[in-house]
Amino acid sequence: MKRVGIIFGSTTGNTAKVASMIAERLGSQAIVHDIIDKELDGLDDYDICLFGIPTWDFGELQEDWADIWDSVKVLALPGKPCALFGLGDQIGYGEWFLDAMGLLHAELSRAGADLAGYWPIDGYDFEASKALTQDGSHFVGLALDEDSQSSETEARIDQWLDQLKRDFEMS
Repeated sequence: MKRVGIIFGSTTGNTAKVASMIAERLGSQAIVHDIIDKELDGLDDYDICLFGIPTWDFGELQEDWADIWDSVKVLALPGKPCALFGLGDQIGYGEWFLDAMGLLHAELSRAGADLAGYWPIDGYDFEASKALTQDGSHFVGLALDEDSQSSETEARIDQWLDQLKRDFEMS
């Protein structure tokens, strides 16, 4: 059984709630890792890393992520299976929807991570995002909007985890 670290930062509790939902679905193989407590310590202990990051205000990093961003910039994760889930508000902040996830994806790519879990843009209504794949057809991770689409969250998580189980050969 592969150990899955669910690494996240959360201010309002939405990202923490999603991290717990993911952990519940993955069972005993999942370890919830709040960066306010552990920063990025122990990433080597996980076979797979799932990073959760909300976008704040006008495309900004959430404060816990901002506090450790220098550590993110020097990560080395060659070949480490990783995926992202991001939270944002596509109606209130549609010009910056999930920008923080895009920023984190860029750093994980630079660090050599084996990234998966890209998510289609269908069903979202936003103006711009730094979290899009080069062709603009997908987000670079699971896109969640607890402000205007919270009723979609559970089904999206289930579908995304099914995708990751195939991509990462998880049980």
